Amino acid sequence: MSPDLAMIKDGKKFMWDGATYESREQAVRAAESYQACGFETQIEEEGVEFTVYSRRVAQEVVAAVG
Repeated sequence: MSPDLAMIKDGKKFMWDGATYESREQAVRAAESYQACGFETQIEEEGVEFTVYSRRVAQEVVAAVG
């Protein structure tokens, strides 16, 4: 069974990175790399594998009128 593509945690939507990790340490390393790029992350345990979910809030967009 594959993990969910998206999950809601604390009212925030996170997207799965598409990979499964054999150990928590591997998942933590992946999550840290996403955090370094400005993402929030969540690590979930799926049986004997781990998955990483991430999200990033879009920056304010200024629309030109005219």
